[in-house]
Amino acid sequence: MNLTRKSLNQLLTRRTFLEQGRAAIGSLALASLLNEGASSVSAASSAASPAAGGGALGQLHFAPRAKRVIFICQSGGVSQFETFDAKPKLNELHAQPMPDSLTQGQRLAQIRGKELIVCGSPYKFAKHGACGAEVSELLPYTSQIVDDICIVRTCVTEAINHDPAVTFLQCGNQQPGRPTMGAWLSYGLGSVNRDLPAFVVLASGMNQGQNLHTRYWGSGFLPPEHQGVMFRGGREPVLYLNNPPGVSRGARRRVLDGIRELNELKHQEIGDPQINARISAYEMAYRMQMSAPELTDISDEPQHVLDMYGPDVTTPGTAAACCLLARRLAERDVRFIQLYHRGWDQHGNLPNDLTRQCRQTDQPNAALIKDLQQHGLLDDTLVIWGTEFGRTPMLQGEYKPASYGRDHHMLCFTMWMAGGGIKPGVTIGQSDEFGYQPAEDPIHMHDLHATWLHLLGIDHQQLTYRFQGRDFRLTDVHGNVLPKLLT
Repeated sequence: MNLTRKSLNQLLTRRTFLEQGRAAIGSLALASLLNEGASSVSAASSAASPAAGGGALGQLHFAPRAKRVIFICQSGGVSQFETFDAKPKLNELHAQPMPDSLTQGQRLAQIRGKELIVCGSPYKFAKHGACGAEVSELLPYTSQIVDDICIVRTCVTEAINHDPAVTFLQCGNQQPGRPTMGAWLSYGLGSVNRDLPAFVVLASGMNQGQNLHTRYWGSGFLPPEHQGVMFRGGREPVLYLNNPPGVSRGARRRVLDGIRELNELKHQEIGDPQINARISAYEMAYRMQMSAPELTDISDEPQHVLDMYGPDVTTPGTAAACCLLARRLAERDVRFIQLYHRGWDQHGNLPNDLTRQCRQTDQPNAALIKDLQQHGLLDDTLVIWGTEFGRTPMLQGEYKPASYGRDHHMLCFTMWMAGGGIKPGVTIGQSDEFGYQPAEDPIHMHDLHATWLHLLGIDHQQLTYRFQGRDFRLTDVHGNVLPKLLT
């Protein structure tokens, strides 16, 4: 008898529905266990084919140097002139007009149309470590790890305002809606730890500076299960993860099984990928009921480790707490760990605000590098310290030693990296005498993205996803691997 879908659905009894649902769930559970027990590369190969919008890697393109990434994003635009790029010329010409030959025709954010005045920095710089890297007095702890990091002074981006610049830093494009780097890695390499998300986000410095949009860790047009999961501080890192009073773990399991059966039937009917993402999220949340409390319970950390991160390490939501949690996530093989610390947008009152920001982050950032080393994790963990752009060598507002400011600057700023195949103890790039543009070795954000993917065993030109008739990638149609950054 030839039955339509509607008439067939009408013939299904409740018992038949449940029996078929249990069989389907059993098959899916078995497949899930088999896949999760395989390597991360095997997890990637289970993605859709390129013709169906896939393009995930069936295998790594070459041997990876890094297994995971910790990206410490200092959101707001850190001033390179007060941290990593000493410019005596600015002090020599302080309060004098900026040469027109440098700034004419260049994009400016908030000081366009105003007289451009040179602004020197009152902070002292000194050489540190065997490599002799110059670092400001505002970063005494980072000064202790210069032999372990690669400082890049000539980073270049394409956006001059915060939202498009953070989007460009994370997505390789200023346009909202593209996948972030963490989503690309989740899609391309899969997850190693079945009990934690492949992509975790931590935020500190809240109520300081501009907003953090959830699309900064979004999956864009990639399948939605690859988006980042934001963890909060404290014993409940994910909202509504715990069972409500009176609901046992067994009862929760039965509810999830029933919901999954209904979702599977709906997916068969309409094929919406959001349904599969919802199923994955429910299952991950169930497993995280056990893994997340253990992850965030730092009572097993030795006192000397806590002391290394500083006095704020036991306060949820601080940079210190996030950095320690990042190391614990790295231990558990989370693929991409994104840290955000807000409040670096100093158009005015720069000395007070920047000093506070450095006190909040300098010790934890350095401690994270040391802690990864002590746990044998730095060699295969790529650590990135970055900001969406730098600050201008020109003054913004009235100059007072305790309250001057600097505007956004996209043509030359500083980032640093460590571990995972990055060459340690070197400073790459030299800015001009005003710190306005690179004098040598300009390093574009597309090149950094290509290099970071290379360290993870990925050819950036081959990690693609077909969307709306075009193959997209993190580096768009740009990017070159930078051998000078690599060991």
